[in-house]
Amino acid sequence: MPVASEKRIVAPKRLLYGPGPSEVDPRAYEAMTQPVTGIRDPFFLELISEIQSGLRQVFGTKNPKTFPLPASGSGAMEAAIANFVQPGMKFAVFANGHFSNRIAAMGERQRATVAKLDTKWGEVFTKDEAREFIDRERPQVVAFVQGETSTGTYQSGKPIAEAARDAGALVMADCVTTLGAMPVELDSLGVDVAFSCSQKGLSCPAGMSAITVSPRAWKILEERAEEPFTWYLDLRLLAKYYEPPHVYHHTPSPPLYYALHQGLAVIEEEGLANRWERHRRAHNRLIAGLERLGFEPLVKNPADRLWHVTTVTPPAGVDEARLRQRLLDEHDIEIAGGLGELTGKILRIGTMGPLATDENIDLFLAALERCL
Repeated sequence: MPVASEKRIVAPKRLLYGPGPSEVDPRAYEAMTQPVTGIRDPFFLELISEIQSGLRQVFGTKNPKTFPLPASGSGAMEAAIANFVQPGMKFAVFANGHFSNRIAAMGERQRATVAKLDTKWGEVFTKDEAREFIDRERPQVVAFVQGETSTGTYQSGKPIAEAARDAGALVMADCVTTLGAMPVELDSLGVDVAFSCSQKGLSCPAGMSAITVSPRAWKILEERAEEPFTWYLDLRLLAKYYEPPHVYHHTPSPPLYYALHQGLAVIEEEGLANRWERHRRAHNRLIAGLERLGFEPLVKNPADRLWHVTTVTPPAGVDEARLRQRLLDEHDIEIAGGLGELTGKILRIGTMGPLATDENIDLFLAALERCL
């Protein structure tokens, strides 16, 4: 039973080595115990302003329209698509995994004409592929996933963004997995709209997300003749709450904002480049240990791998589902299996935030070896 006497919750203590949710930073946990304020309290409004500044830092952007959203990462994905993809519009999606397919599905629900360029799961798109696809389709909006959680791939957005901008298209990036753990750097890439979440690289509880919109894209949104087919995720309405005079739109959850504020503060204090390097070193240590145990990386080119979501094929004869269950039962360690066409074929191991250390990599590898 998950509850004790007097109906008080006693949750099990797990080590979240999955692709998300990740381990919550202790400071984010502590922040959630602070008193709840009103949604127009001067303290809370100042907190939101500091969150916006922190999000700009990790996104690598100067976009004024950068703010948190009261939704999960999928909610932020839907907000981006519902606001910028319109009926009849040509919407080009680079599809190399489960979440890029989700972007395409959302585009279809907006009644757009979706053009997909598919590649094998575990691979990324080349500069020539990006250019040829966009030149052929001539879309108004182009979307790609920077960190595909289902496969562990890291897609460089530079060639995609360059080809899209040459075609006059808006560039949309899914940064749900990368934000806070790997370079995102939207302004240097030329990305117009990007979104992420709280429970992965930012090491916060799930339930919050983030979106950033370039001035060019915001102008297009302001000139949109037809209102988006969503009220709750209408970015123009949301922006009015985050900016003076803070027009009421929804009731935010202050504890989740407190946690997000502290997650960003921890990143700022560590230094963004230092945090990236810590995740890179942890990944290299994990890969070396996994290969020693007979696991094979799904993503063959090291340059195309996420540093904090590692995907591997188990050794011959190892049942991945039984292995995951043993890790949970015997060591309170959670990892994940594959999604979609990779179901039952791979393991997805997350080493985000507090877990991206030599000590925690070695702890995981030792537990994994015992369970094998």
